[in-house]
Amino acid sequence: MSLETEAVLDRRRMRRRLAFWRSAAVLFVGLLLGALLFNSDELSSLAGTRQIARVAIEGTITDDRDQIAMLKKIKDAKNVDALLVFVNSPGGTTTGGESLYLALRDVAEKKPVVAQFGTVAASAGYIVGLGTDHIVARGNTITGSVGVLAQWPEVSELLGKLGVKFNEVKSGELKAAPNPFEPASEGARKVMQDTIDDGFKWFLSLVETRRGIVPQNVNGLVEGRIFSGRQALDNKLIDEIGGEKEAIVWLETNRGVPKDLKVIDWKPTPEGSWGGFAGEASLAFGKMIAAALGNFAQLASLPPGLGRVGLDGLVSVWQPSEN
Repeated sequence: MSLETEAVLDRRRMRRRLAFWRSAAVLFVGLLLGALLFNSDELSSLAGTRQIARVAIEGTITDDRDQIAMLKKIKDAKNVDALLVFVNSPGGTTTGGESLYLALRDVAEKKPVVAQFGTVAASAGYIVGLGTDHIVARGNTITGSVGVLAQWPEVSELLGKLGVKFNEVKSGELKAAPNPFEPASEGARKVMQDTIDDGFKWFLSLVETRRGIVPQNVNGLVEGRIFSGRQALDNKLIDEIGGEKEAIVWLETNRGVPKDLKVIDWKPTPEGSWGGFAGEASLAFGKMIAAALGNFAQLASLPPGLGRVGLDGLVSVWQPSEN
């Protein structure tokens, strides 16, 4: 074989190898884009895997549109037989609890929904549980804390010591009242108390309707006390002591869900994100900022619970004293 012929053959082999690796690279990029564009719940739906969807409600509860949109997807997903909601939250905004409650009742119109309480499921976290058909909690889960509150700081004395005056012109006495720059007037306190009472009445009505009890007959309930899982069971605030295993057995035994279905985690896809990738980056950045603010609060010796003031609207949250 001549050298020229051998060189031609070598070039052909080289081109074939390059074509192979280019195809492999294109395939890899395609798979990567698919993973970015579709999060776990969407991939599972596209694959048609018959399943129990599992959703985690953790940390501070707010009115999260992405979470609500995810629950609607679960409701409409034909391959999802049931929904398991894991709750590990001290609460958050009352509106956030309300929106999740309504979304869960919407899901429950088409498929069974069961809640599993973790370490704590109090206040708005308990509202989430009320939106399900059956509540399972650990014996030592902290739950209850039925109630609504509003908090605001007042820095008028501090401003006075610093020689700072706050001026304002407003359309009415109750506009933007109460505010942190002056002591709350009796009128402002009355408006806030009326609003709190209305939210509390709504919360109690949920407990009465969903749990089939008279809240006033449960010792400490209307006063906002917490209960262990065992105490909650005795007072019919939950249905069963256990964990995820017991929750799934209830679905199989009482709601006809097939046995041994795969439990698949669903996570919300942030609006405007590229398949959740941008959302994850934003979340990581947000956590970094939150950590920095937390360190600042410690250095400045801010009073415990001041962070809760940042929650807009009425708040339904339980937080033990740090002292």
